Amino acid sequence: MKSFFKGIRIYILALPFIVFVSSAYALTLDEAISLAMENLPSYKASLIKVRSTEALYDASLASYLPSLDASTSQKRLYTSREFSARTYDLTLSYTLFDGGKRRANRDIARLNLNTDKEEVRKSLLDLEYNIKAAFYTAIAQKKTVEQRKIQLHDAQKDHEIAEGRYKFGVAKLSDVLQASVRLEQARYNLIQAEGDFKKALSELNSLIGKSLDSQYDIVGSLDIDIKLPDKNKLSDIALQRPEVKQAENSMEISRSNKSLANSTFYPSLQLSTSYSKTEGGAFRTSFPEEKTAGITATWNIFELGKFFKQKSSEFEKGVSAEKLNELKRNILLDVHKTYEDFATASNKLKVAEQQLKQAEHNYSQAFGEYKVGKADILSLVQAESLLSNAREQLIISKLNLILSKALLEKITGVKSLEAIGDRQ
Repeated sequence: MKSFFKGIRIYILALPFIVFVSSAYALTLDEAISLAMENLPSYKASLIKVRSTEALYDASLASYLPSLDASTSQKRLYTSREFSARTYDLTLSYTLFDGGKRRANRDIARLNLNTDKEEVRKSLLDLEYNIKAAFYTAIAQKKTVEQRKIQLHDAQKDHEIAEGRYKFGVAKLSDVLQASVRLEQARYNLIQAEGDFKKALSELNSLIGKSLDSQYDIVGSLDIDIKLPDKNKLSDIALQRPEVKQAENSMEISRSNKSLANSTFYPSLQLSTSYSKTEGGAFRTSFPEEKTAGITATWNIFELGKFFKQKSSEFEKGVSAEKLNELKRNILLDVHKTYEDFATASNKLKVAEQQLKQAEHNYSQAFGEYKVGKADILSLVQAESLLSNAREQLIISKLNLILSKALLEKITGVKSLEAIGDRQ
């Protein structure tokens, strides 16, 4: 019994540590992406789609192999006498020549498979971008909560100074009221920031397959230091995006469709062998077995539709080619615009950093002057408000920079821009 209570005491002492460890789960960006790949339905659907298309590609091989059919029938004949007959038939057939139809169908199946594989790549790029956006937005919201706690602390400090000066009769009641208004606004801003952080975290949880209310530490930083690769190099890499490969596959499919249309102008040759056996009859005797082998040639001399289908397939080739050109045009434009957005965000971040330094100096100066009675409360409240805005603007600027980087990675079709820079 004594050892039992000793064990209970050890467990109770260890319980806070266990709770702390379980609540201190930390999530990195790479872990978030891995969890999304395991749990995100849209990405899993693209993987399943590839398996389905692989089966169809394997099925397209059937036309190159012989076909074996078996059939049986039973008839009841009513003439001068009633009797029955049973027939058994086994046929083996093989296509010797079909004008390129089966080859075109297999090429189309292969291209469809390649297209769905590129769709997996595309889904992965979308997944990584969405995770990055949700992950860094959550970090930014967490930073905003921390900043607004500092804002609340500064507002409380200003309110205390105003109350102290009022008690000593060196400030007006309006000073206390002005500081109170700012203090309540700071409390309001903090509540809003905490709610925004919870929403950002729930969006990330939804993407990685966790409960929407899951709480954990996010390990990451909004600070990045990267030298962008050459814009022309990024454009060349972007032209290898999955959408471009899919458009190229579509153009190849249109060529195969033209081959299908052309195949109708050629004869088809079919080799077949069969074995037949019929039993029954008026006296229920077995008829002789029948074995046949032959080659059948079929050639359509005239059918109006095939001429127009051939003409249509020629136009489809041109349509696919122009769609590919249009896609490349849009991709190059997107790379250029996003590259400029990144450069703009980088410049704005530098200004935001400088503005924060000025705002900190301005608030420090205003606080000191008000404390000794050289400035009014409006100057102090305004300086504190400007400092708060400068802090939030810096967070937003960092977030915009890292999101523009993530978008450029998605548009370029690479996992990270740093990897491109390392190859230079």
